[in-house]
Amino acid sequence: MDFLQSIKEKAKADKKTIVLPESLERRTLEATQIILQEELANVILVGNEETILAKAEGLDISGAEIVDPEQYIHMEEFIDTLVELRKSKGMTKEQAAKLLKDPLYFGVMMVKKGIADGMVAGAVNSTANVLRPSLQILKTAPNTKLVSSFFVMVVPDCEYGANGTFIFSDAGLVPNPNAEELAAIALSSAKSFNALVGEEPVVGMLSFSTKGSASHPDVDKVIEATKIAKELAPDLKLDGELQLDAAIVPSVGASKAPGSTVAGKANVLIFPDLDAGNIGYKLTQRLAKAEAYGPITQGIAKPVNDLSRGCSAEDIVGVVAITCVQAQLSE
Repeated sequence: MDFLQSIKEKAKADKKTIVLPESLERRTLEATQIILQEELANVILVGNEETILAKAEGLDISGAEIVDPEQYIHMEEFIDTLVELRKSKGMTKEQAAKLLKDPLYFGVMMVKKGIADGMVAGAVNSTANVLRPSLQILKTAPNTKLVSSFFVMVVPDCEYGANGTFIFSDAGLVPNPNAEELAAIALSSAKSFNALVGEEPVVGMLSFSTKGSASHPDVDKVIEATKIAKELAPDLKLDGELQLDAAIVPSVGASKAPGSTVAGKANVLIFPDLDAGNIGYKLTQRLAKAEAYGPITQGIAKPVNDLSRGCSAEDIVGVVAITCVQAQLSE
């Protein structure tokens, strides 16, 4: 069973409710039809019912719940909650009422209130617009210092990683993490790998240096991040600093980092910055024809995931399935 099929089976086993606020986007509606047909999740669409149904002409979305913020009977409660959450920032009822007319804010508040288990958006909105209400309303998960992102990369005919499956992080969100942030990204990514792939994470802290082969402040950052992560999670298989080939190729790992329990076996690859992570995942996707699932966010108190604005309906379905599994694990 491939990665996505495995995720879909997990989603079906304990069906969750996902809110899709971009309900006037045809790809969202096409995805809704597929999600309902495959019984992956219950779907809430945000917006005016008549307008949504007109946009969905030719599709069967009759199983979705449509919620119109303009007619929502619990809107006053939503407004009061947002005022309370943001009172330190001077939030007024008038400001909260205006924000909650935005489907993204409204959708996140549905997650906050437990009406939905997670949210997926980004087909027509920027990452910043998707994550801003998430951080303001849901905030970070307990014992998590940083919200970051990752891609699940499934490389065909690959003997490395977990039968060709890896997590690349952070490849979509944090531009230049310091050592503490890089350690936090590593620990969150290890948990995400175990949760989604179902195998033991083996974390490689990547650099252009392996075990002191080069000297530079950028290398020092990875060394420090490795030290912090090991102190916080001593039982986790994690090592660095490692060049990419030393991290995933057994013969190179044995040569460059003898004695390491990670070298040559890594399946969770932690990139030193967003430049490296973003370039690395796109190279792997295009040259190795890998499947790239993401960016998936980690570290938010409840799952909210961003989409690429170039996503297909099938991409949305996949991210919804992953969001369902994250919701199962966050209970």
